[in-house]
Amino acid sequence: MSGPLPRALSRRRAGGVVRVAAAALLVVLALLAGGCATFPDASSQPWRDNPELGPEKAPAPQSPAPSEPSQPAPPPNGGAAAAPGPCVDPDPQVVATCLAPVSAVVTLPGGTAALVAERTTGRILRVAPDTPPQVVATVPVDATGDGGLTGLALSPSYDEDQLVYAYATTPGGNAVLRVAQGDVPKPVISGIPRGSTDNRGAIGVEPTGTLLVATGDAGNAASATAAGSLAGKLLRIDPFGRPAPGNPDPTSPVVGSGLHAPGDVCPDTSSNTTWVSDRAGTRDVLLAVRPGSVPGAAAAAAPAWTWPDRPGVDGCAAGGGSLFVGLSDAKAMYVLKPTAEGRFVGAPEAVLQNTYGRISGADLGSDGMLWLATVNKDPGGTPGATDDRVIRIKPPSGGGSGPD
Repeated sequence: MSGPLPRALSRRRAGGVVRVAAAALLVVLALLAGGCATFPDASSQPWRDNPELGPEKAPAPQSPAPSEPSQPAPPPNGGAAAAPGPCVDPDPQVVATCLAPVSAVVTLPGGTAALVAERTTGRILRVAPDTPPQVVATVPVDATGDGGLTGLALSPSYDEDQLVYAYATTPGGNAVLRVAQGDVPKPVISGIPRGSTDNRGAIGVEPTGTLLVATGDAGNAASATAAGSLAGKLLRIDPFGRPAPGNPDPTSPVVGSGLHAPGDVCPDTSSNTTWVSDRAGTRDVLLAVRPGSVPGAAAAAAPAWTWPDRPGVDGCAAGGGSLFVGLSDAKAMYVLKPTAEGRFVGAPEAVLQNTYGRISGADLGSDGMLWLATVNKDPGGTPGATDDRVIRIKPPSGGGSGPD
């Protein structure tokens, strides 16, 4: 068929095909838009409440909320890849992110997980690679000044009793607490003076299994040498808070005095020494405590090492012939080489300078890996997008020499 009529019919048919195709395309686009709107936004899901220790409520581990809110990640720009989440750190050695200032870290048996203490919240968290942090206990704390939850240690018989010992500034004062799952924290030693500053303290387990506690002077240097005060002292106790066997005074836990603002207590089985870091006012010091020896009065007067430049000694860890001391003010870590006699060889070396910021807690796992924590959210710090963090790294090398 030819002529004007066939040509008109052909045009109408073609136009109909175009209109049908356009309508179908609009339907498909509408369905796609509706489908995208139904995808849940994971970042909008509410976090579960933190557990509290109580006699009728066991602290079942659960994923905590970030300790402080973080800014949302910027939206994708055109075809660029989406930015990582606000609490995702690109460093594969970072184990946990977006925590409150982490004052202490202690590794669990096996070395693949650790317990960490948040100073300002009183939370004790279990952290491990590729695993969200889990709250295992919450200690009531008063974190004003430099107080809060500042020390953490596993029971000498942790495999059997699962007990954790903590040093904390509570509403009633500074204390050593025993934390058992499913129970309220129990005071082991209370009545440690509390002041407007220098409330931090630390706790560790000597190679003999005795608990060694270092207390701050609560802002009163005179109390550190006062016989009737527990401030600024080294205490040796058994797991129930009683004076440890062999103390000079069988009725007293005090074995040394003269401390100011201790950072950590770390045992070194290779040298049979327990190291205590302390910010002793005009200088930072490292004390060496040996089983059977008595530090005595003014224990900090004859330290094994001193830092006149006051880099802010904090957490420490010992093992494998090395001693690691975190520096919060210098934003680094010192590595020293102690001898079996508790002295040092070589020259000290600062490592991890400005890598993670203010390094606080430290511990060496049984697998040889070094765990570190940061306090970049504390006053004087400059927190990054994923602070505060817990890091697990291969121990860096370094050295040490005699005291200054």
